[in-house]
Amino acid sequence: MTGRRPPQWFHFGPWVFSIDAAQALIAASPRNTRPVDVPAWAAAYNLAHLDHPNPWATSLIGPTSTALNRTSAMTTDLTRPLIVAHLSVDGAPTGPLLVDGTHRLYRAWREHVPRLPAYVLTVQETR
Repeated sequence: MTGRRPPQWFHFGPWVFSIDAAQALIAASPRNTRPVDVPAWAAAYNLAHLDHPNPWATSLIGPTSTALNRTSAMTTDLTRPLIVAHLSVDGAPTGPLLVDGTHRLYRAWREHVPRLPAYVLTVQETR
């Protein structure tokens, strides 16, 4: 074993995102981070549902209560920027999508951190 970590992937509906490829794009084309509004993203990702599951509710975006290790999330590095992608459906741009950093978002939300840094990918980079 070489000590290399396995590749990281983010799955959302029919899309699969390579976190390693996103990090390589960011390294090849450095950019400033942008602030992410933690309470707004936590609400969009329905993070409150993780701690107080409602068996009758379905989250359309964000992790399920069994998909996010909340104990591990509380040890994540909040200084490491999130990665936000932008999709295009039938040629029309859609809203932003968090593809790397859900555990960091959860920790920041639990600790009432108002903003986190994020690298933002363009639609072309997301492809």
